[in-house]
Amino acid sequence: MSISVQLRQDFGGFILDAQFAIDRPGITALFGPSGSGKTSIVNAIAGLLRPQQGRIVIGDDVVLDTKSNLFTPPRARHVGYVFQDARLFPHMSVETNLRFGWRRRAVRADEAEFARVVSLLGLESLLARRPLKLSGGEKSRVALGRALLSAPRLLLLDEPLAALDSARKSEIYPYLERLRDEAKLPMLYVSHSLDEVARLADDIIVLKDGRAIAHDPVFDMLADLQFSELTGAPSHGAVIDTHITEHRVEDGLSALVFDGGVLLVPLLNRPIGNRLRVRIRAEDVMLAAEEPRAISANNVLLCSVTAIRETGTTHVDVQLLCGKAKFLARITRASAKRLALASAMPIFAITKSVIVDPQTS
Repeated sequence: MSISVQLRQDFGGFILDAQFAIDRPGITALFGPSGSGKTSIVNAIAGLLRPQQGRIVIGDDVVLDTKSNLFTPPRARHVGYVFQDARLFPHMSVETNLRFGWRRRAVRADEAEFARVVSLLGLESLLARRPLKLSGGEKSRVALGRALLSAPRLLLLDEPLAALDSARKSEIYPYLERLRDEAKLPMLYVSHSLDEVARLADDIIVLKDGRAIAHDPVFDMLADLQFSELTGAPSHGAVIDTHITEHRVEDGLSALVFDGGVLLVPLLNRPIGNRLRVRIRAEDVMLAAEEPRAISANNVLLCSVTAIRETGTTHVDVQLLCGKAKFLARITRASAKRLALASAMPIFAITKSVIVDPQTS
């Protein structure tokens, strides 16, 4: 199902003028600094904001068209919304909160669907509790479950992890990943955290000063040298889709295959064939003009240089292509000069560290 958004709203001193389209399920991140218009956009999609000008199409339904004075009220849009503060009913148990969403769907689902969502989000042991007895991460999972049980055709998440500390974020990440991979539902995820975006998103829409200035898959966007210029955020590095092909138990390593080769990581307790998203920071990539021998690093990949960008007086960022996967390496200007780096030049990338995010699916 596709979603098409065109909006213009003058807030007085700030103009939101954004347009974009989402044409596949999964998580699309709305990424940008505070005040760039992210929450206003999701509020307009949900029907909580009626913009001065715009057109919003969800699937085959036009839910907003200011030219024809068409405005579908929020409940009739069949959109799920998860707020930053969860907004659970404090006097209800977790199960009753969940069934509130279940009863709001146009066609009542059977108990098997209720049980499936409870299992998907690991809520079985929480059903009898009240929200005051839940941790921040547990509240977020219940809010997700309530939204899912309303059978939305689109799920909006407005910085659902912003109020959580790192431990609580780690608790809920695997459930969001499972939801991304299993629900087959388009989700628009508001965030200004690059770590969240790198771990969760399939696509990124970059917002700046009320405009959508870039829209690409996460695997391309975060390794693009223009990303820092567009967002003001530091270069992040590579996000790579892999799958497990081998466990070398005697060496304590697992082999992850991607389009550009094989990455070796500490032994994983995961089945052969599992897909995993891994991240490699630009600072964790060294470059060599010749294949290094007798070194401790497990991962040496043959790549080609695609672009070089200076990042101040000391460093340069080097974009690399390894198969179809994009990498970034941040090295000193002196190193780049010594290597005589140039576009299309073959180069060996030595990865000092590979981040494998734990998952539940």
